[in-house]
Amino acid sequence: MLLAEDLILLLLDDETGKLDTTHLDPALGGSILIELAAADLLEVVRQGRWSQAKVRVLTDGRPPTDPLLVESLQLIREKERTAQDLVGRLAKGLKDTLLARLGERGIVRHEEGRVLGIFPTNRWPAIDSSHENDVRRQLEAALLHGVTADQRTAALVSLLHATGRAHKVLTDNHGLPDRQVKARAKEIAEGDWAAKAVKDAIAAANAAMMATITATTAAATSAST
Repeated sequence: MLLAEDLILLLLDDETGKLDTTHLDPALGGSILIELAAADLLEVVRQGRWSQAKVRVLTDGRPPTDPLLVESLQLIREKERTAQDLVGRLAKGLKDTLLARLGERGIVRHEEGRVLGIFPTNRWPAIDSSHENDVRRQLEAALLHGVTADQRTAALVSLLHATGRAHKVLTDNHGLPDRQVKARAKEIAEGDWAAKAVKDAIAAANAAMMATITATTAAATSAST
């Protein structure tokens, strides 16, 4: 399972199949950058702001076998781009691709419908939640019980923190206020748990996500006034 697939599952309501798409696209694009950096397939070179860091493919890494990562790596290899540019490019069509993959694996079920008999809707209720439940348990251990997160869990926390969703994906906060969960997520996201290449990719991806979210919010506000 890719980090992006874990994100999708965490943000899907298992019963209704409704997906929380708030800031989802930049998070998915950022997760691909982190996934490739963790596999030693790219490096991030900071030039000023992290969101404007340049992303370069490393030729010494072992080629990925996942078709989605192969395609993503080809896009990055085309030319040197900034992290912010790539987060947007990598996210294009990614949500639908990931949902289709999860459906093919029998993890979710695709249901089509219509609102008021006119507007089409797509829902993806869960069929097999075993992997998602394992991921949530690891997140809860790290966020609620102070357990040291492994690199994959910490990367997920970092992505969720950047989009303000870390406290929303837990089944039960066990009485802890949201502000405390958010503070723990920030602590993990900024912690010294990854190799430099991965930490740089996370810093760039998170900065790119935040810049994209800020720009999108500003554009929506401007359009409504």
